[in-house]
Amino acid sequence: MNYGRELLKGSTDALLLSLINQTPMYGYQIIKELEKRSNGYFQFKEGTLYPALHRLERAGFLYGKWQTLPAGQQRRYYFITEKGKQVLAERLATWQNFSAAVNSVIQPVIAR
Repeated sequence: MNYGRELLKGSTDALLLSLINQTPMYGYQIIKELEKRSNGYFQFKEGTLYPALHRLERAGFLYGKWQTLPAGQQRRYYFITEKGKQVLAERLATWQNFSAAVNSVIQPVIAR
């Protein structure tokens, strides 16, 4: 079983909301930023990213807006909504509690 894939499934929304909360981004930029910040651990494919972005958009956590660049290219930038910020705060709190509990179990106990 690929545990990394299962962990990613449960973390994708929080990762995307967290990045977009910091600055609006377009799809390819999100892929590259996730890869860079994770030192290559997260390597999203378009087939993973765009369905997740569309799901978050349908839920009202993000909204997309087409923007024209000076060279005439169009890119769809994603922005976080107030509802998305609330959900992100909840998910980050849950993640911090979960990771603290896991660390408490897996770290060796120091004898006194």
